[in-house]
Amino acid sequence: MAELNGVRPVNQRNVTISESFFKNLMRLASENIIPYQWEALNDNVPGAEPSYCIRNLRAAAGRIKEPHGGCVFQDSDLFKWIEAAAYMLMWKEDPEIERHIDETVQLMEEAQQPDGYLDTYYILTGIDKRWTNLRDNHELYCAGHLIEAAVAYFRATGKRRLLDVAIRYVDCIDARFGPEDGKVKGYPGHEEIELALVKLYEVTGDEKHLKLAHYFIEQRGQKPLYFDIEAEKRGDGQGWSRGPYSGNRYYQAGAPVREQKKALGHAVRQGYLLSGMADVARETGDKSLTEACKTMWKDITRRQMYITGAIGQSAYGEAFTMDDDLPNDLIYGETCAAISLYFFAQRMMRLDLRGEYGDAMDRLLYNGTISGMNLRGDRFFYVNPMESWPARNAGNQQFAHIRSERQKWFGCACCPPNLARMISSLPGSVLYQKADTVYVTLFTSCEAKLALDGGEAAFAVETGYPWDGRVTVRMRKAFPGMTLALRLPAWCKTYRLNVNGEYARSIMDDGYLFLTRDWQAGDEVEFDMDMPVTVVRAHPRIRADIGKIAVQRGPVVYCLEEVDNGANLPALSVRADAKFELHRDEAVLGGIPTLACDAKRLTETGWDEYETYCDRHAPVKEDVRAVFVPYYAWNNRGTGEMLVWVREEA
Repeated sequence: MAELNGVRPVNQRNVTISESFFKNLMRLASENIIPYQWEALNDNVPGAEPSYCIRNLRAAAGRIKEPHGGCVFQDSDLFKWIEAAAYMLMWKEDPEIERHIDETVQLMEEAQQPDGYLDTYYILTGIDKRWTNLRDNHELYCAGHLIEAAVAYFRATGKRRLLDVAIRYVDCIDARFGPEDGKVKGYPGHEEIELALVKLYEVTGDEKHLKLAHYFIEQRGQKPLYFDIEAEKRGDGQGWSRGPYSGNRYYQAGAPVREQKKALGHAVRQGYLLSGMADVARETGDKSLTEACKTMWKDITRRQMYITGAIGQSAYGEAFTMDDDLPNDLIYGETCAAISLYFFAQRMMRLDLRGEYGDAMDRLLYNGTISGMNLRGDRFFYVNPMESWPARNAGNQQFAHIRSERQKWFGCACCPPNLARMISSLPGSVLYQKADTVYVTLFTSCEAKLALDGGEAAFAVETGYPWDGRVTVRMRKAFPGMTLALRLPAWCKTYRLNVNGEYARSIMDDGYLFLTRDWQAGDEVEFDMDMPVTVVRAHPRIRADIGKIAVQRGPVVYCLEEVDNGANLPALSVRADAKFELHRDEAVLGGIPTLACDAKRLTETGWDEYETYCDRHAPVKEDVRAVFVPYYAWNNRGTGEMLVWVREEA
């Protein structure tokens, strides 16, 4: 391997999460989310849209006679669930879940074709039509999720059966696609296999897997465009290649990846492509590919990302639109898109270790990803709006994509198992290491042990983050010259840093505070970040937010809900210098911290019920108390309005 800078995450098996926000999420995953989703995949959730996943696999294996059900990419939901369950098995034994996976692997072995091909849609609808529509039919996307599941399960259990299934399928794909004479010059319409192949390379060491990932990235957008050639053979239209997405830009195929400067097209595909690009750049030492990743990172996070980390502004194509177009009401903000950006941030951390990637991971983790599920983990949002008006969602077709309540499941259920795998893999995102430095990137209570170049280290972290800014690191094992690097979040303006109760001198670089000392077991680091409520404004070029403010505390973005503040939330206004009070009440959202402040409400005083416009009425405002809740926790107390960006009171 030719890693560009030697940064790697600390093996998640060596990070034990203790009581914390992360622990609560992981407990929810193991006790609720993963078991619930298994029932959904088996079509056992009353009132939920059917999944067909297990039924399709049983039919492809010849166990039953049933037609294919659901979307062409239905297999991917099952593969993501297996990956999530595999990560869980790394930190919690669960014989029943492991048995479910093993039985599912048996079905996969029975369904797999003699040449290694494994996709239930084509196995059940006509194997002769496989590989005829890479642009739209997601075979390589599903294969990518199968590979990720196989790698995770192998790492969790050491069992090779699923890994061997994946390798046989990759051999089938490699025999067909590539730069060599006689091979098809195609690539996936929905990216995912690129990053998956790098994961496979990491466990097999087989250069063929890395080369195939590299090929899929390099071939994308090369002339003549493969998707046009493919469409001409089929005799059908151009798919999403029209309007702003002409020339296959919707599929990130309008130009070679190094020439692409703007995020465009389907947001999830873009995030997965960039994750794969970053992986290949890291493993090959490709500096121009690294620069391409940095360019796209800056474009997305500076010009097309919401305050919650959501991306993908348009319901048309679940896609990016243009710079600074960030509508709060028509937003799409797919849960999977936020997760794809989180994955991209993880990989940028390894390419170019900087605090800003950890800041983005924070923003995404505590806002735009987990907003995709309720607090019980059994109801889900596909779309994550910045404001919601249920009556309009139901009465105006433009807003039909915004659900006013989280759903039990979806016919296209990509988001729920994606959330599950992100949460289950959290221990692998906390710490990074390079040479003799350990980087504390995400703050959570945990025990960690790792081997650095100069020796072994072990320490415990204790924190109430994201509700509390105090982080304590207690050294269990250390050595002289070791460096501890603590990420200083962008939201943090003042902090205190002590070692063994005394002021500690640190070096600030790229968003981290570096402490290099002759460490000894028993040393204690206290990193205390002040966490006031802050009022955030958007740049004036973001038209949707002019004259409005958002409320944030630490990394958590807050919103207004109708249940606390009444209807017509846009009538509320808040001063930028308002004094906020923090409240925790077990009867309200299980004790999640809420905020309250004085506010104004525009009244209807003087207006006739049937007046629409009038030149006689001056605004009349009344004093009210506004209550804000964490954005991720909205819609857990019934259906009602929600608003993130609030009018600023002069």
